[in-house]
Amino acid sequence: MYGKPVLLVIAHGSRDPRHAATVHALVRRVRSLRPDVRVETGFLDFNVPSVQGVLGSLAAEGVRDVVALPLLLTRAFHAKADIPAVLGAAPARLRIRQAEVLGPSPLLLSALERRLYEAGLTPADKSSTGVVLASAGSTDPEAIAVIADIAREWRHTGWCAVRPAFASASLPRTEDAVRELRELGCERVAVAPYVLAPGFLPDRIARGAAAADVLAEVLGPAPEVARLLLERYVAARRPALAALGA
Repeated sequence: MYGKPVLLVIAHGSRDPRHAATVHALVRRVRSLRPDVRVETGFLDFNVPSVQGVLGSLAAEGVRDVVALPLLLTRAFHAKADIPAVLGAAPARLRIRQAEVLGPSPLLLSALERRLYEAGLTPADKSSTGVVLASAGSTDPEAIAVIADIAREWRHTGWCAVRPAFASASLPRTEDAVRELRELGCERVAVAPYVLAPGFLPDRIARGAAAADVLAEVLGPAPEVARLLLERYVAARRPALAALGA
């Protein structure tokens, strides 16, 4: 009687073609995990389809319920302003629930470690390895505080040390955090990009990692990230299911 809401993944968009390709790879993995859920992708800027275009198409098809999921790791400006504004201008027939951003989550820590191990580290290396948690950066104090909290939490899982770094808007930069971990005496230093897709700022992180021993890949379509998208989708549906007595 009640169909599942469409999951609309909202990505930032980029002039870098690797960005959209990575987003689409992640969405394909989400679809493979839940073939019973329709998953669409919309971009805020630079890429097509736009969020507005997807919402208009869904309304024209007769879709009623949509869960809009920001493909963001922190609740910064896009999650607080841009995305609500776009969703507020959607066709009136659509019932849209905005899901929470992806971070913080234990699944993201698991994905970060997956990428570090794929880059050559092993669990046995943790106690002698310092890690730079390299984020894109933000002018939003809440987002910056979240990154610092994640670094502290991750340190308690056995790494020699974990330091946050930012590619823009905030300090320290990746290269500064790498230098600090060297001075701290860590046997090796690894950089873990806390970003979802390649682009201008991830490239800046990579340049800042030049003096590190290990540079992990971006999170991209890691299995843990795909699972997290579905967790956020299910959580956003719960109020409506409760109202229906489901």
